[in-house]
Amino acid sequence: MGKKITYQACLKTMYALGRFGIVLGLETIETILKGLGNPHRTFKSIHIAGTNGKGSVASALATILSASGYRVGLYTSPHLVHFNERIMINNQPISDQRVVDAYLAVSKMDQGGRKATFFELTTAMAFYEFAENKVEWAVIEAGMGGRLDATNIITPEVSIITNISIEHKTYLGNTVAKIAGEKGGIIKEAKPVVTGVRQKSAIQSLEGIAAGKNAPLFRLGKDFRARKNRNQTFTYYGVNEIMSRMETGLLGNYQIENASLTLAACEILKQDGVALPTDTIREGLKKNIWPGRLETLSTHPRILVDGAHNLAAVKNLKRFLKENIEREKLTLIIGILDDKPHKEMLKDLLPLAKRVILTKPDNQRSTDPKALLQTAKALSETVTVKQNIQEAMAWALKETSPDETICIAGSLYLVGEVKALMAGISKEKGCSF
Repeated sequence: MGKKITYQACLKTMYALGRFGIVLGLETIETILKGLGNPHRTFKSIHIAGTNGKGSVASALATILSASGYRVGLYTSPHLVHFNERIMINNQPISDQRVVDAYLAVSKMDQGGRKATFFELTTAMAFYEFAENKVEWAVIEAGMGGRLDATNIITPEVSIITNISIEHKTYLGNTVAKIAGEKGGIIKEAKPVVTGVRQKSAIQSLEGIAAGKNAPLFRLGKDFRARKNRNQTFTYYGVNEIMSRMETGLLGNYQIENASLTLAACEILKQDGVALPTDTIREGLKKNIWPGRLETLSTHPRILVDGAHNLAAVKNLKRFLKENIEREKLTLIIGILDDKPHKEMLKDLLPLAKRVILTKPDNQRSTDPKALLQTAKALSETVTVKQNIQEAMAWALKETSPDETICIAGSLYLVGEVKALMAGISKEKGCSF
């Protein structure tokens, strides 16, 4: 590979690795990081796993730590428009050149018996970049599961497991308890863990893992909680302190739970001597932005995007739409990947909209919208099929009045396409994780 590889050539090479699929395990990334001098040991970290809310919690913690004066790395996936979104320093994506430099450094060490997958390579690149940029803290979102996820090479100061529902059954198991066991694999010896898990079997699984590792476990609803106030604020009743007049910058009442997990982690860090002033925590939480999750892209008409890529996320979106938007003023554009429970997702969302547009995310795992048509017609009187987001948006804008709302949901890939389309740029195609 030439020394003057371009950013686009670099991405093309990495994305081509997607054809090898997902391989869980830590040996390959351990070998790569050892060759790089173990960059993941140069900073303190917070590790986040769970089904939904990981990105919201991760971005909030990164914002709070940065506002408190720390140099902070943030690693999340997938990206919406540009690959660089996955690796952030103080909430700013790294440059194209830094992507190339990190790729070249990491690929030189990819000399093990099995070549690294896309996600393993990307994870190593993030850790390399964080070390190069001398970050003090890194907030790391797990890709899939936890126990054998490439990110699980770190030893965090605190682990967070947001919530759990059935997903990725081929890799994680087909029961909530088994999935909890996989996600609970991020719990480390004597390191505290915060969780929003509610199911009895999942709680028992996490309690067993935590007890076996002498890791203090703090549960939402048991050890800490939040109460929504009449205005847009909420009061957090924590493990050791109460924080009033708290506000999250993200839409949706469910974000109060995500914010509570964030605040519980902040409490734990403060107890360990990390300087996080309450006023800074409050301001950081309020200023937090997490693209693609109930994000308003424009007004007149309002264009609202929400990934809502699994059933749990769809139910959150459903609650928001029912509470905030009249059915007669809602146009829904929906596209779903083929491994998702599309019938259940359609049943939750379609009755909420005056008109529905079925479309197809630009991803090899997308469901053909025509395959959804029969189910959709039983749920909505006005259903249209458009084969891509460009056609779907053009039709929606033609049919929607300025005082109405267009909501695009069902896939983060679809959301990324809309954001790129409205910005007049090309979306970088990538991998699922």
